[in-house]
Amino acid sequence: MNEQPNENSRVSSHVTSADQSIPGENFDPQIRAQLANEPKVVHAKRNPDTINMTVSPENARRHEESVGKYPHLNLSEGEFVIISLRRHPIGLLLPVLLTGFLLLALIAVLIFYPAEQSGTLPLMLPSFDAILIPVLLVMLLVGIGGSVAIWVYLQNQFYLTNESVIQEIQTGLFTRHEQTVSLGSIEDASFKQTGILQMMLDYGTVRLSTEGEETTYRFSYVANPRVHVAKLNNAIEAFKNGRPVDPYEN
Repeated sequence: MNEQPNENSRVSSHVTSADQSIPGENFDPQIRAQLANEPKVVHAKRNPDTINMTVSPENARRHEESVGKYPHLNLSEGEFVIISLRRHPIGLLLPVLLTGFLLLALIAVLIFYPAEQSGTLPLMLPSFDAILIPVLLVMLLVGIGGSVAIWVYLQNQFYLTNESVIQEIQTGLFTRHEQTVSLGSIEDASFKQTGILQMMLDYGTVRLSTEGEETTYRFSYVANPRVHVAKLNNAIEAFKNGRPVDPYEN
C-alpha cells in the first residue's frame, strides 16, 4: 500500500520558506528570490492582478530625495540611490597636463617671436601681426578641446540603488548611453587594481558579470573600489535573499 506524502514531507527551499511579505517593502520576497536564484522553478502561484505596492515612509522619503537629487534617473516607486560614484580625479591628469602644455607653448611663441624682422635672417619670417590671430585661434581650440575632454570624463557615473545598478557612459560630446542591471541578475561583483599608482592612490576598476548572457560591465577609475564592491555585494546578497537592502550596511 502506497502512502500519500503529507504536507510536512514536501521538499522546501529558501524560496518556499521565505516570508510572504516584508512590511514597508514593495516586493514579494518569494518571487524575487525565485527569479534571482531559481529561474526555472515555480513554488508558488501568484495572482497577476495582485500587486504589493506598500512602501514604508522611510523608503518613500529616500525615494523622493533621490528623485530630487538625480532627476535624470528612471527610479521605480520605492527605489532610491545608495551609492553615487564619479571617476577618480587622477583620470583628469593627462588632459589637463596636455592642454596646459600646449597653451604654454603657444604663449611662449607669442612672447619670444621677434616683433621686427631683420633682412639679415636667412629665412624671412611672417610678421608678428600676421601670426597673432592664427595663434590665438589655435589657443582657443586647444582650450575648448581640453574643456570638452574634462567634461566628458566627469559625465561618467555609477549608481547603486536598492534594486539595480545604473551606469552612465559618456564617450564623446554627443555619444552617451545608459546601462541598467537588476541586482538579481548580477552573478559576480569584483574590482581590480593594477600597478603601483593605483595601489598608492587607491583606485581601480569595478567589474560586474551577469547571469545568462554572461555580459560584463566595467567602470574604471573608481576611488576606494574595495569599499564600494563590498557594499555592492551586500546589496546583491540582500536582494537575492528577499531582504530589504540596507543603505547603511557596510
